[in-house]
Amino acid sequence: MTTKRYGLVAICLLLAGLVLMAALGTANSSASPSYGASDPTQLAGATPSPAGAYGAYGDGGASTAPAGGKPAGQLTTRLDDQLGPVLTDGQGFTLYRFDKDTAKPPASNCSGACATTWPPAVKDGSTSAGTGVDSAKLGEITRADGSRQLTVGGWPAYRYAQDAAPGDTKGQGVGGTWYALAPDGTKAGTTAAGASASASPAAPASPAPTASQPSDQPPAGVQISVFVHPQLGPIMVDAHGRTLYHFGKDTAWPMRSNCEGDCLKTWTPAPPVDPKKIKGVDPKLIGKMQRPDGTWQLSVNCTPAYLYTGDQGYGDALGNGMAGNLWTAINPQGKPATGE
Repeated sequence: MTTKRYGLVAICLLLAGLVLMAALGTANSSASPSYGASDPTQLAGATPSPAGAYGAYGDGGASTAPAGGKPAGQLTTRLDDQLGPVLTDGQGFTLYRFDKDTAKPPASNCSGACATTWPPAVKDGSTSAGTGVDSAKLGEITRADGSRQLTVGGWPAYRYAQDAAPGDTKGQGVGGTWYALAPDGTKAGTTAAGASASASPAAPASPAPTASQPSDQPPAGVQISVFVHPQLGPIMVDAHGRTLYHFGKDTAWPMRSNCEGDCLKTWTPAPPVDPKKIKGVDPKLIGKMQRPDGTWQLSVNCTPAYLYTGDQGYGDALGNGMAGNLWTAINPQGKPATGE
């Protein structure tokens, strides 16, 4: 009887052990990772990582977009005090060449970080030869990213990221390999340097005419007159022979100037004149306006008039067509000079 009792107890204990093991197995199963076919590293119930959040192997997450260039626009020539004729883009910024490039055949050796500091001048449908630029000197190359880069005399052309305003030449001589472009693709300042080196000390070369000392003179006592430009036709010039310009962003009604800050470093407000001291222009077109700083500025045909700091000689019109044709020389009727 006792033996039967012990056998029954043993059976009960065995059954209880089996039940306990089954319970523990269920608990472990619910706490174990759940592996899905879509992501074998993702724990069940966890928030999936966003696609592409950590980049991709093989390309380091780098962008495949082409390096950003700067549209060349309408090219013009600016006379720099130190460098002489300098090629500028449609916004008036200096264009440069790189000694490590080649002109024959034309090829660029500036890419990656170099092209960030020196953005290529992009040749597109808006690219054209403006005042002082020979279109025969212009060409293009296709860069590795497929973009078209302007060449001048075979040399690829660039802007400099540190040039903050039109007319800046901060890239001149950088690294001993970067130089402002002359209109024919040579290094700006080369001709002037050679001339000064060969000049006799006893007979120094005469200084180049400046805006206040033009090579010719307008009629004496006349504050505004008309000069016949070879490309633009009749244009207005001041008492020193400097061309007068309009800015496309200014307004006539109400009369307002939108050239401020850095703009005024390149474009000087023309001073008012005596309407009785003009020649070849209807006096009714001549007026003046007061600027926000209290100074007075000449107006022509109810629009503010300016002088371009890059003009050096009598009748120069190097500013015409700059910034995508926003700056235009003024004809005797007070309208943009077109040569037609």
